[in-house]
Amino acid sequence: MSIGHQLSSRFREVLLDGKWVANTNFKKALTDVSWEQANKKIDSLNTIGALTFHVNYYIAGILNVFKGGSLDIRDKYSYDAPPIKSQEDWDQLLAEVWSNAEQFADHLETMSDEVLKGPFVVEKYGEYRRNIEGVIEHCYYHLGQVILLKKMLGDV
Repeated sequence: MSIGHQLSSRFREVLLDGKWVANTNFKKALTDVSWEQANKKIDSLNTIGALTFHVNYYIAGILNVFKGGSLDIRDKYSYDAPPIKSQEDWDQLLAEVWSNAEQFADHLETMSDEVLKGPFVVEKYGEYRRNIEGVIEHCYYHLGQVILLKKMLGDV
């Protein structure tokens, strides 16, 4: 199996359909969360909605690079989520996350080992592979936060 296929599989696992590392994934964890729960603030912690937006912000930004665009994402904007005012808003965000995740994983499958070993945008960012592995680790980190928030909110 190519490195691209391996990375795609790991990425799909954390976002869409896996259970191996965390015994869940983002899609499964968020399916029973309402828009009110996604907005529920607990002390100074980020909300589930804010974390969902944040994860998608990076996926969408890197997906843009995969499609030949520029790297326009900036850490300082990664939590600038528009308000979730209804179930429709929440459903729309989730649909965007799943669509971006599918496209991201599909692009990974087509990447050659040479591309994955090459520089990501500019040399100072390191290799494509390192950045993709960073996205996967970042997703697991925030998946853990989502699971903890759901427990703090009670049975969702």
